[in-house]
Amino acid sequence: MKIALIGYGKMGKMIEQIALQRGHEIVCIIDIDNQEDFGSEAFRNADVAIEFTNPKVAYNNYMKSFAAGVKVVSGSTGWIDEHGDEVRHMCTQEGKTLFWSSNFSLGVALFSAVNKYLAKIMNRFDEYDVSMSETHHIHKLDAPSGTAITLAEGILENLDRKERWVPGTLLAADGTLSGTTECTPEELPINSIRESEVPGIHSICYESEADSITITHDAKSRRGFALGAVLAAEYTAGHQGLLGMSNLFDFN
Repeated sequence: MKIALIGYGKMGKMIEQIALQRGHEIVCIIDIDNQEDFGSEAFRNADVAIEFTNPKVAYNNYMKSFAAGVKVVSGSTGWIDEHGDEVRHMCTQEGKTLFWSSNFSLGVALFSAVNKYLAKIMNRFDEYDVSMSETHHIHKLDAPSGTAITLAEGILENLDRKERWVPGTLLAADGTLSGTTECTPEELPINSIRESEVPGIHSICYESEADSITITHDAKSRRGFALGAVLAAEYTAGHQGLLGMSNLFDFN
């Protein structure tokens, strides 16, 4: 399979390594200093482009890729509120293809399934309140993380007493604490911590006066995310539309 990489930071380099190990060919690498290569023949010949950049440029990268007729696998977050409906229409009605996930880790996919099942069980037990925390490296720009938001949405789908998620506190690397600990009973708070080079820790806690129940996913490295992105690219090469981890891994 011919793969183009959009973004060549730590994730891009790890994706390149795993893709080559799995027998794929990297035909084009686009980073901040060679944006003109979106129009190159090498990019147009890619079966799939894997995009890991930042929230500010992801949408434009999708548009350039779609214009070149290239399918996209992306883990970039932060664009959905403004452009989600447009991208969804392009993929469901106009023949474009985007495989998007806030997290490509197999472990997170399993954790997400457990999270939804636990929320469904806890829907019967009003005495338990639920909160979430996420910890990431200091370079991460968005808070809460896209994975935390996806997990929160999985809870909201299955826990009737919660109507929406809200940002809670943000503990910065320098020890500065911002945000708020206050929320209404109908709100699910997500607290964020930025610390060192942590790849990603997500914890969900159900707490009552009697006890607490906590589930946690702790990523040991970025390798699991990179492998998942390559697996998603392999799937996307043979499929079309708006795709996600539920297509790649069906745990229902």
